[in-house]
Amino acid sequence: MAASRQSSLAGPDVDEQKTRFQAELEFVQCLANPNYLTFLAQRGFFKQEEFINYLKYLQYWKEPKYAKFLKYPQCLHFLELLQYEYFRKELVNTQCAKFIDDQQLLHWQHYQRKRMSLLQAELEQQQASQQTAQTTPAPTQHKDKSS
Repeated sequence: MAASRQSSLAGPDVDEQKTRFQAELEFVQCLANPNYLTFLAQRGFFKQEEFINYLKYLQYWKEPKYAKFLKYPQCLHFLELLQYEYFRKELVNTQCAKFIDDQQLLHWQHYQRKRMSLLQAELEQQQASQQTAQTTPAPTQHKDKSS
């Protein structure tokens, strides 16, 4: 009976941790949306010390064991930028959010092409190094005649 009481006490704690994890995951990913950042800035969240401390706390998402759950990894870049007061102040301006949004869209549009060209260059470099290794004769070993 004591064991069942302990497991029932542990159950809600696990559920609370799971809910907290999901809520923090969702919030961190929302930081990838520049319009949401402007929304927060215009409502004064970035002026509240408690909120800024919360943003500092959320930096644990940069660790690989947490970052692997992110669908929008650029949110980590914005989380880093939000540590700076100047960036937080600039977000009040909707043109700032528009500029960031445009830059993200441009990145996404050209990412595939850039990635393919980088992969192609890497493949060509590997092929060239393999050809060099094949055409370079192996050093010969000479036996010492005195032995």
